[in-house]
Amino acid sequence: MGYTALYRKFRPITFGEMVGQDAITRTLKNQIKSGRVGHAYLFNGGRGTGKTSAAKILARAVNCLNPNEGEPCNECEICKGAINGSLTDIVEMDAASNNSVEDIRSIREEVNFLPTKAKYRVYIIDEVHMLSTGAFNALLKTLEEPPEHVKFILATTEPQKLPATILSRCQRFDFKRISNDEIIKRLEIVCKESKITVTKEALEIIATLSEGAMRDALSILERCCQDGENYIDENKIKDLVGIPKRTYINKITQGIVLYDVDVVIETMKQVLDDGKDINNLLWEIIKYIKDILVYKSNGKLELYSNEEQKEVKNLAEKLSKQRAIKLIYDLSELENDIKSSTQKVIVFEAGIIKLCNKEETTEGNNNVSSNSQASYQSNSELEQRLNKLERFIASNDMQFSTNRTQKVENPKQKALKASVKIPLGKTQEYWPQVVEDLKKNGKIMLYTNLINTTAREINDQTIGIEFPKGLTSFGRTVLEKQESIKQISELVGAACGKQMNIKYIEPEEEEINSNEDEISNFANGNGIPFSIT
Repeated sequence: MGYTALYRKFRPITFGEMVGQDAITRTLKNQIKSGRVGHAYLFNGGRGTGKTSAAKILARAVNCLNPNEGEPCNECEICKGAINGSLTDIVEMDAASNNSVEDIRSIREEVNFLPTKAKYRVYIIDEVHMLSTGAFNALLKTLEEPPEHVKFILATTEPQKLPATILSRCQRFDFKRISNDEIIKRLEIVCKESKITVTKEALEIIATLSEGAMRDALSILERCCQDGENYIDENKIKDLVGIPKRTYINKITQGIVLYDVDVVIETMKQVLDDGKDINNLLWEIIKYIKDILVYKSNGKLELYSNEEQKEVKNLAEKLSKQRAIKLIYDLSELENDIKSSTQKVIVFEAGIIKLCNKEETTEGNNNVSSNSQASYQSNSELEQRLNKLERFIASNDMQFSTNRTQKVENPKQKALKASVKIPLGKTQEYWPQVVEDLKKNGKIMLYTNLINTTAREINDQTIGIEFPKGLTSFGRTVLEKQESIKQISELVGAACGKQMNIKYIEPEEEEINSNEDEISNFANGNGIPFSIT
């Protein structure tokens, strides 16, 4: 018998063996026990979270001759045939390579025939989002009303690519990422059965690198055993995936903290000469500084030996929290620069060396300090002058409005404005519903600017929208956009039964009666630039 990969060898064959999806497996088992299994399911989730495994188990469970509490027995003729692939009534199809209309048409023809051995003919379509538009359309009718002896189980990592008509016809189950603790527990079982000796630290690194995918964790574990030695420790995994040793990380971080460029350059050269990945190196440095920051906050560290904790403690005494936070942000920015650069090594080395420049850091801190002091002094002086101005206004019993910006118009301008006053007709009762429809349609900016407005008829082709308090400059910008006018016009037209034009109407601006000259002269004489507009 040929070699079988670990993730296939240890694929769950019952719902109880599945890791990290308790809510989903419990629901499926209850449906099977109560005889309420749906005709179409959609399993969605990230890679390696158990979608295909759950689909296979469900397909066996609904056809099992001796089911036990919703679980397949895996011993009867049907279960064994499904496991070894000889049962033709359970069809697995990869939509990535079978995504044409013809592939779906063949399914439509097959569903009319009764199963050969099993109770149900089950179709498992993996990566279903890869089907073409024509294939989706061909599947719709069959998926909506399949024969009683047919079940569909669709699996995908990208449900947003599926048409809404497909989504609405399926029972959807979202598979979550598997936690590190659950991955570690499963890996311990696999290692025990495979006679692999592995350290706790190594398991934690594998769980972290797998990013919530059980299949990835098993693949990393398998790669570590390819040298023929069934012993895995932290250093072996780091060498395999290109993560530098913590000794190097400590030296680089220490060089940055102490502004020792020589140590940083020498250590970086050693790491890069060993062929370590730059992104992994940068990720380890950021993580190490984060751990220093955590230690400064609560004095606790996990996954560190006693010797390593002493090194962290030593650096924590020399690194302030403010600088640690700044280093994390600077290194994260450097990571983004590396991603968009064709000279990754040069950008990386230059960025790390820049962090060792003590003069630049000191100068930046001094600039911040001096700017803050100057700002404080400036604000203090301005506050004193404003208080002086307020006392002057109060002593002269002057009042003026600050509700909105107003313009002072001369009599000629006011007369001209009065001469072109727009005649308004009756109020349009449908207008509140139009404003509410904008809110329902997601046009929140338009909705908020049209609250408390009134629609009045100007003529048989134009509707005027009154703004009792006037339009703000921001509101004017939003409402005068061509698309905004079009959206409002369409809703008004639908309410009126004919196309209508829109016109915004504001109240007449009032003349300000204030002692402008007196206030202005006093303010400018006290060093406060002041004008009334």
